[in-house]
Amino acid sequence: MAQITAKDVAALRAKTGLGMMDCKKALVEADGDIEAAVKILREKGLATAAKKEGRIAAEGIVDIMKRGETAAMIEVNSETDFVAKNDSFREFVKGLLSTVIETRPTTVEDLFTKIYAGSTQTVQEALTGKIAQIGEKLSIRRFVIVDGTTATYVHGAGQTGVIVKFDVDEAAKNNEGFAEVSKNVALQIAAGNPPSYVSKEDVPASAVEEELAIQVAAARNDPKLANKPEEVLKKIVAGKMGKLFYDRVCLMEQPYVKDDSMSVGKYLETSSKQLGGSVKVVSFAIYEKGEGIQKREENFAEEIAKLAGQGKA
Repeated sequence: MAQITAKDVAALRAKTGLGMMDCKKALVEADGDIEAAVKILREKGLATAAKKEGRIAAEGIVDIMKRGETAAMIEVNSETDFVAKNDSFREFVKGLLSTVIETRPTTVEDLFTKIYAGSTQTVQEALTGKIAQIGEKLSIRRFVIVDGTTATYVHGAGQTGVIVKFDVDEAAKNNEGFAEVSKNVALQIAAGNPPSYVSKEDVPASAVEEELAIQVAAARNDPKLANKPEEVLKKIVAGKMGKLFYDRVCLMEQPYVKDDSMSVGKYLETSSKQLGGSVKVVSFAIYEKGEGIQKREENFAEEIAKLAGQGKA
C-alpha cells in the first residue's frame, strides 16, 4: 500500500476543492494515484448529487451578465442562504452566465450539455462537482437571453434580477443621461409590485374579463352597490379599472417609484424630450429568487428527537 502524504492530500484538494478526509479516503482507495482518486471522487460526487435530489433548493441567487448587446440572467438555487453567499458558488454562477452567453442554449436541459466556460467539463459535470464540493443540492432553475439595448438591475445581492429591453433612437442612446433613465425603469420593475405587462395594449382580453368579473363580484359585496343591476355594476367597475387593475399590472401605468405624481409612461415621455430622442420599453424579464418554490418547513423539536433516536442502540 502506498504511503499517503499531506502533500498528496493537498494536491488532490487543490484539484477537486473537496474536504481533507474525503481526499485522504480516495487516495487510500486509489493506492496513492491522484488521477484515479479524482475519478473515484467524481463517481462519489455523482452518488452524492443523486442523494441530494430529494432536497428542496429554494435559496440561491439571481445574477446577470452583459457582453456587448447581449444580456443574460440566471437563477441558481441552493438549500441554504449560507451557501448562496459563498464566493465559490457565486463564481460558479458567473461561469454559468458566461456559458449561456457563449453557447446560447435554448433550455436548461440544453445548457447541461454545453461545455462549462473555461473548462473541458459539461455544465452537468461541473454542477455535479460543485454539489460534491459544497455538500448541498444545487439547481439551475431558469435563464433568459436578451439581445439589443438593455438595462439591468440586481437587487439585494441576488434576491431579484431585472432585464429591460428598449427601443431607443441614436439621439437618446448617445445621450449620457440615457443610462440613468434606463436604470430607473429597471429599478421600477424590481421595486414594489412587479408588473406583468408593458402597457394596456399588451393585456389579453381574457385577463381583462377575468379581472372585471372579480371586481363585479367584489362590488356586489358592498352594501351600497349590492342591489344594483349587473350591467350597472359592470359600468361602475369598468370606470375604475385603471386604479384597480391597469395601474398595478402595466408598467407604463404604474406610479413612477421616484415621483408618484406621474406614471412610468409619463416619466419616459418627459425623459425622451430631455434626451432629445425617443425611449420606449419593448419588453422586460424579472426573476425573484425562489419564487413559487415551496420551502420545507422543518420542526426543530422533531429534528432533535430524530437525531437523538439515531444515537440509540
